Amino acid sequence: MEIYYYILFFIFGICLGSFYNVLAMRLPKGESIIKPKSHCPKCLHELKWYELIPIISFIIQKGKCKNCQAKLSFFYPFTELVTGLLFVISYYSFGFSYDLIIALILVSVFVLVIVSDLSYLLIPDSFILIPSILILIITILESGFEIGIRQLAFGLFAFLLMYFVMLLGNKLFKKESLGGADIKLMFLVGLTLDPMLSILVIFLASIIALPVSLFLLVKNKEHIIPYGPFLMLGLLIVFFMKMDIQEIFNALLTWF
Repeated sequence: MEIYYYILFFIFGICLGSFYNVLAMRLPKGESIIKPKSHCPKCLHELKWYELIPIISFIIQKGKCKNCQAKLSFFYPFTELVTGLLFVISYYSFGFSYDLIIALILVSVFVLVIVSDLSYLLIPDSFILIPSILILIITILESGFEIGIRQLAFGLFAFLLMYFVMLLGNKLFKKESLGGADIKLMFLVGLTLDPMLSILVIFLASIIALPVSLFLLVKNKEHIIPYGPFLMLGLLIVFFMKMDIQEIFNALLTWF
């Protein structure tokens, strides 16, 4: 029976991953997600239903448009696959629980942020606001109104902390060091975790981003490096491991 759920979550994930590609490619440009229908970006050929099957259509068509044979971006099936795998990992980690719902929401934000931030260096507010509201509602349903208020306070703390980091970075580097969306993402981080784990997310995201940033800067010193994907990756890692990390923190506090 378990394998059935894994398959179900994978299929659900790749289908949503395909939809997230549409959201993240169109909403930052102010385009409708309904019209025009999905099409080849080169010849504008309107895709049929059998050309829209996540991952499978890309493989069958050998990564090319059926009409004009233009190469399609590998990014599309990649994000579909990542979404599907992360949905499976979410179910494996949390089973059917409130944490599973939060994990699926965070995975969804992660995918949306990757596509949007890498494509346009822009993260629409809706990608942060709607998930934040959903997570707050789930927190209240699971733990009560008081805990919900506490997490709101944690979210505000994380937001202000990131704002301070931005001001410090701007002063040190004499230019904009963080985007406004990165600061707003920290509210989502704080809403999900406690302050200590929120700080850990910033540290972890910076560690992961460092080698990538150095590589890109060597290639192009003017290249702008989106921080949102690293921040969301750090959040996912900490959220999936939060119980083990919390135990480590508790042990350190006891030791000292």
